[in-house]
Amino acid sequence: MRRTLFLLIIGLGGAAILISLGVWQLQRLAWKQAIIADINARIVAAPVALPQTVDPQDDAYLPVVADGVVGNAEIHILVSQKDVGAGYRIIAPFLLDDGRQIMVDRGFALTTAKDTERAIGVATITGNLQWPQETDGFTPAPDMSENIWFARDVAAMADVLDTLPVLLVARSSSLQDANISPLPVDTARIPNDHLQYAITWFSLAAIWLGMSLFFLRRRGASKAES
Repeated sequence: MRRTLFLLIIGLGGAAILISLGVWQLQRLAWKQAIIADINARIVAAPVALPQTVDPQDDAYLPVVADGVVGNAEIHILVSQKDVGAGYRIIAPFLLDDGRQIMVDRGFALTTAKDTERAIGVATITGNLQWPQETDGFTPAPDMSENIWFARDVAAMADVLDTLPVLLVARSSSLQDANISPLPVDTARIPNDHLQYAITWFSLAAIWLGMSLFFLRRRGASKAES
């Protein structure tokens, strides 16, 4: 009797813990969906002029339209596009009409166009401010000799290009270049795997209950035989 009670407690207790983890992931899913919905609404809002004081938290994803001059210097961020292949994000200095110099993420260029001469000069660019968190302890250091970076690091890029640590990711530009395709800000890159995690925890709870029931029945059969 004591052993049966122990199996019952382990079975129900373990299932309860696994189910609670699944419920927690569903709560996280609702939280993440609300954040993504808020960001999506912010991305597509009417663009405004670049604020005089820019804050990475308050102004993240802010839609901006800016007039200025795209400079000749570039930073190349190695990326890959689905159904297209490897290429580079082209990051360039953007001197605004008010004298401030920021960075503009002009978009994607194929590896074959890495060192192709690109259109520069006066431009009106519409896009969103972004401070992407793409670097971690495993991100390789940039290959400065080949101008190949492996992630966008706003502070480090600003040091190299001698700009403010502000990145405008272009959605459209009056300065056309056939070798560049805009990569506008979207929420597709924000991880949202909470539903899969919830399904995993609920599945484990079902398996745990099934195995507990199996052992209880097996014990009951053994006692009946004896």
